[in-house]
Amino acid sequence: MFCLRYLCIKTNNIYCIIMGKTNEEPCGGLHNVLAAGTVLTGTIVAESDFRLDGRVEGEINCKGKIVIGPKGSVKGNIMTDNAEVFGNVEGVVRARERLVLKSSAVIKGDIYIQTLEIEPGAKLNGSCTMSGKDGLTSPAASPSNVNPSNVNVQKPK
Repeated sequence: MFCLRYLCIKTNNIYCIIMGKTNEEPCGGLHNVLAAGTVLTGTIVAESDFRLDGRVEGEINCKGKIVIGPKGSVKGNIMTDNAEVFGNVEGVVRARERLVLKSSAVIKGDIYIQTLEIEPGAKLNGSCTMSGKDGLTSPAASPSNVNPSNVNVQKPK
């Protein structure tokens, strides 16, 4: 059995598809990386987990988990299943399941999520909409129907 994953990058109206194949089981161990010092302008579509330590100016659509490292930055919108942010994001973040903002994270834009975890020191400058099971399509949650158990705020040690 093998697993085929791909990363599709659109820049200057040119599509570049990077494919990888492995014979390892299970198939969940693959992820894509954009290294520090790399700048990409365009659209990224990742079928698996994605780690960003460089800079993206454009859209990111990740069907797994995206990790934006401490030196990583995004100027554009992000749509993903799960996200963990150490770096900077300027744009709308939509996470179908969970968004984690680490202490060094800076978000300038609105977030649409199901579950939110914020470490002390993280900065969020925008609105937060928490919704049902699917954080992307459910109606906006009003203060009266937001479940406080979905929010995990860690106390400083």
